Amino acid sequence: MKRYLSTFLTREAFGQFVKVGFVGVANTIVSFALFNIFLWMGWWSVLAVSVAFALTTFMSYLLNRFWTFQLKDGKVSGKETLHFYLVNLAAWAGTAGTMWIAEVFFGPLSKIAANGVYLVTSLLILIPKFASYRDLVFGKAIKDRERTDAGV
Repeated sequence: MKRYLSTFLTREAFGQFVKVGFVGVANTIVSFALFNIFLWMGWWSVLAVSVAFALTTFMSYLLNRFWTFQLKDGKVSGKETLHFYLVNLAAWAGTAGTMWIAEVFFGPLSKIAANGVYLVTSLLILIPKFASYRDLVFGKAIKDRERTDAGV
């Protein structure tokens, strides 16, 4: 366990972590923009948020695969993409669950309080998302790249 945790304390891991954060910010901006465009087009809000989520999660997958983890092998695996969506659904569930718990304990939240809970949860969930992306979603491709780079 100690050896595994030490893999997060490298310059490369820190750079990847920062990039995951940047991709998350970009993803959020695009998601809100798409959501509002779909609303402006007259879409039902649940459909608008669902399509925006699906599109921006795929955008996030591509950015993280090619930019964050520098996997430029040209492969986009269905299994890898599914795992990425599952990680993000788990992150969404954790965020929504935290919001629900905050409302149970504190009652209806003001907009500022709700945004504060959302921000803190988003920052905390970034660590397990990064670990999941690196080890579960892209782990095989990263190992394959390392073997290729080493000439194995």
